[in-house]
Amino acid sequence: MSIQPAVRAAVDDDWPRIWPIFDAVVREGQTYAYPLDLTMESAKPWWMSEPPAETVVLEEGGVLLGTAKMGPNRPGRGAHIGTASFMVSPTARGRGVGRRLGEHMVAWHREHDFTGIQFNAVVETNTAAVRLWQDLGFEIIGTVPGAFDSPTHGRVGLHVMFLPLPG
Repeated sequence: MSIQPAVRAAVDDDWPRIWPIFDAVVREGQTYAYPLDLTMESAKPWWMSEPPAETVVLEEGGVLLGTAKMGPNRPGRGAHIGTASFMVSPTARGRGVGRRLGEHMVAWHREHDFTGIQFNAVVETNTAAVRLWQDLGFEIIGTVPGAFDSPTHGRVGLHVMFLPLPG
C-alpha cells in the first residue's frame, strides 16, 4: 500500500508528535548514532531544522507516519551539496513512507538548486534504506568499516552515498 498524502513543512507544534518517532528510532539503535540520553527538549535542535534547511512530516488522518530533515551538507563552500535524514514510525514501516519522504527530499534539493545529495552515514545493515536510496539513484561511494556500533550486529560499516543532481 502506497502513502498518498502530501509531505509538508514541520512547524514547532509538530515536535511533540515527532518526538515519539525520534525517541523510538534512536532507542532501537539500528540507524542513528545520536546520544541515548536525549530528552524531548534536548533532542529538538537535533531534528527541527532552521533555514536554509527544512524539517518535514508526512501524516495520514492526523497520525504522523514519518519525518525528514534536509538541507546543506556543509556550510560555505560545501553548501551546494545537500544531505538529509529520515525517521519512519515503527507502526508505519513497509507502507511507502520512507520512499515518499525520499522522493520529496530529492525534489526539494532540485528546487533549491543543489548539485548533489550526500548521505554521510547510512548503516550498512539498514538494508531497506540502502535499497531505497539505490532505487532513487544514490550510489555507495565508500564505506567506513566498523564505524557504527549496532546493538544487534556489533560494529558495522557506514556507507557514504551520493546522488548527483545535474543542473
